[in-house]
Amino acid sequence: MAGASGTPGTPGTPGPTGGMRIAPIVLKTLVTIVVSTIAYVLTNLVHQSGDELWKIAVSVVIGGSALIIQYMVDFEQRLADMETGQRERGREHQEHFMQLSEAAGLLRELDQAGMSAGDATRLIKSLSRVGQQGPEIVKAFARAETESLAFVVTDLTGMTAQWPRDNTEWLIRLTECARRTIDATSSSVDQPFWDTDSAKPYLDAQIEAMRVRDVTIRRLFMIKESERNDPDFMTRFLKLCEEQRGFSIDVRYRVLSSNGSPGRRNRRAAAARDVVIFDSELCLEFDPDRQEGNVKTRLDADGRRVDGEVRTFNELWATATDPPAQGEPA
Repeated sequence: MAGASGTPGTPGTPGPTGGMRIAPIVLKTLVTIVVSTIAYVLTNLVHQSGDELWKIAVSVVIGGSALIIQYMVDFEQRLADMETGQRERGREHQEHFMQLSEAAGLLRELDQAGMSAGDATRLIKSLSRVGQQGPEIVKAFARAETESLAFVVTDLTGMTAQWPRDNTEWLIRLTECARRTIDATSSSVDQPFWDTDSAKPYLDAQIEAMRVRDVTIRRLFMIKESERNDPDFMTRFLKLCEEQRGFSIDVRYRVLSSNGSPGRRNRRAAAARDVVIFDSELCLEFDPDRQEGNVKTRLDADGRRVDGEVRTFNELWATATDPPAQGEPA
C-alpha cells in the first residue's frame, strides 16, 4: 500500500534526518546474530577439536542472552519514560485540582459574603462563549466591560469608586438597591437634568422604590439668589417642585447666598454639590466643572464621610423652605 512505507517501525522507512530508519526488532535480531556468530568463532578458536553441537549451543545461549539483555534495557528505558510521564501528568492534575479548589473557594466565599455565586458563574460561562464564537468587536467590547467592572469592584474594596464622567447608570442602579431612604441635594448644575431623557428612568426607579419598598425620598433643591429674583425661572422651578411632589417626593429648596461669614460660605460650598445619600450608608457625588457640567462621579461608602454628608443634609433640610402649593403665591 502507498501509506505502508510511512508506518513507524517499518524497515526502510526514512528517518527524521532523511536516512533510512531500521526497525527495533530488526536491529535486535541483527545484533543477536552478530553476537552469536562472534561467540561461535571464538568457541572454535578456543576448542578447535571440540564437539560441533556444543559450539553451536554455546553461541545460541550467548546470542539469546544478548537478545534478552537488549529487551531488558529497552524495557527499563520505557519504564523510566512511563514514570516520567506519570509524574508530569500528576503535576498537571495537581495544578488543575488546585485551580478548581481555588475557584470553588472563591464561589463559597461569594455565598458567605451574601453575593450571588450563580451570577459570577453565569458571567464566566458567558464570557467563555463570547470568546469562542463572537466577532472581534464583540470580544473587545466584552473585555472592556469586564475590565471596567473589575476596576470598580476592586475600588469598592476601599469603600470608594470613581467614574470619569456623569454616570446615570449608577444613580438608577443604586436607587433600585435602596431599601429605606434616599436624600438628594440638587444644585443649579443638576436642574437641567430634569429636562433630559435620562430623568424618566430615574424617576421611574424612585417611584418603584417608594411603591414597592416604601422608601422615603427627600429632595433639596439649591437655587441662586439671581434665580430666585427671576420670575420666569421661579415659574419653571415651582412647576418642577410641584411635579416632584406629585410623585410623593418630599421637596424643599434653599437659596444659596453669595456673601456671609466664612462658616456660611463653607456650608454654601458643601451645598452647591449634587449628592445623593442612599440608606444613610452610601453617597453618590457628582463633581461639576467650571462650565457647570458633571464630569466626574464618585461613590463613597466610608462610614465617617457618609455620616458627615448625612449631618450636612439634615442641617440644610431643617432650614430649607417648602415650595408653595399649587395656587398659592410664591
